Amino acid sequence: MTNLVIRAAIPGDEATILQFVRDLAEYEKLLHEVEASEADLARDLFGPAPKVFCDIAEWDGNPVGFVLWFYTYSTFQGRHGIWLEDLYVDPNLRGKGLGKALLVHLAQRCVSEKLGRFEWWVLDWNEPSIKFYKSQGGVMQDEWTKVRIDGAALEALGRS
Repeated sequence: MTNLVIRAAIPGDEATILQFVRDLAEYEKLLHEVEASEADLARDLFGPAPKVFCDIAEWDGNPVGFVLWFYTYSTFQGRHGIWLEDLYVDPNLRGKGLGKALLVHLAQRCVSEKLGRFEWWVLDWNEPSIKFYKSQGGVMQDEWTKVRIDGAALEALGRS
């Protein structure tokens, strides 16, 4: 893994991050849902008070993957955690341990900051990822159902 470096994203990485987001969305059959722009990423990752963070995996000096994450809070634990929003590795480099290295990178942050949880979603049809996450100690939380309000429904709820 001497060819691998994981570094914090910096201003100027927006195009690379957005391409990774698009590549991940295409794999997940959700490309039609990507609305984010480079300007959105610049504002949210590098603005005065960022609430979302990104680390980039470089192989031989070239960006080949990323993790985008933010802090959560568990009232049950009374501690913060990390929510992994996106993890992506270039398909040509899968199987070299880069995905695991990115997970380890965030797990180490959790441990060093004494955070209580490290969580993320995985699509139920994505068997390769489910198998990989389970091999890393991940436990599927099937008893929970995701809830989302967006678009017109969010606007209506916000007006009530």
